[in-house]
Amino acid sequence: MGDEAARAANRALLVLGTAAQTPTRDRHHNAHVLRWDDQLVLFDPGESTQIQLGRGGVKAAAIDRVCFTHLHGDHCLGLPGFIERRSNDGVDRPLHLHYPAASEGHLRNLLDATEDTGPVDLRLHPVPEGPHEHDAGAFRLVSRPLDHTVPAVGWRLEAPARRHLLADRLAEMGIQGESVGRLQRDGELEVRGRRVTVEEVSESRPGQVFAFVMDTRRCPAAVELARDADLLVCESTYRTGEEDLAEAHGHLTAGQAAEIAREAGARRLVLAHFSQRHPDSAGFAADARPVFPEVVAADDLTWVAVPARR
Repeated sequence: MGDEAARAANRALLVLGTAAQTPTRDRHHNAHVLRWDDQLVLFDPGESTQIQLGRGGVKAAAIDRVCFTHLHGDHCLGLPGFIERRSNDGVDRPLHLHYPAASEGHLRNLLDATEDTGPVDLRLHPVPEGPHEHDAGAFRLVSRPLDHTVPAVGWRLEAPARRHLLADRLAEMGIQGESVGRLQRDGELEVRGRRVTVEEVSESRPGQVFAFVMDTRRCPAAVELARDADLLVCESTYRTGEEDLAEAHGHLTAGQAAEIAREAGARRLVLAHFSQRHPDSAGFAADARPVFPEVVAADDLTWVAVPARR
């Protein structure tokens, strides 16, 4: 799906920044926005987040949630400016913040970084150590601890399963036209003197899954988060051949990110969080593609659609 088609999709990712640790002339700090129907989730707002939101055509006021993987500066220093922007714009809708509980003090320092500019309705959701799930209504937000140099978690967003009507079963039962709608609405229908339930003529299909894995060494939790994900965003700070550097600094290479995607059975992989030592993102894709062909090495302001469920 091309960039314009992805921009118009109901469920799509906007990559705001792709730099690891140090922004460059062409890369802003790491930050991503996921559009999920009528909700927007911001992941890891590094520096320049509000600038990149404007360039990407996304209003700060429209963000519903912010999910932090950890509180290193390149993943969180855009938060004070982002919140101040919402305050200046008079946004009164709640903003939910999800973050590792172990980094509570650092998060509150960010919230107190500037003079008060007005009320902002913040809802704090510290994530305890270990596996955790949060019911966000339209989706389930799952987190797992990762293996970095500070407390860090990865994120998984799961849409609820849906029932899919089977045309052959409907025909067999003699259900057609307006009766199909009544069956969906009521859950059952009287057909030829027999009660037919929607379960008899349908199957349950899992909802779409989005996974976000940043700043971690290779670990089982990364694969667990990415399991059967339709779209996986994974850090690839280093290139293949730099595994020792990745291990020492708590990161992944592009090849390791591809291995995680392959092992997890993901559908599409987006690479980001690139070291400044490698200015060309195409090299990261070249490292990953032999292991996992469906890969995008993102540039800043890239749109990527969440693939539809098979």
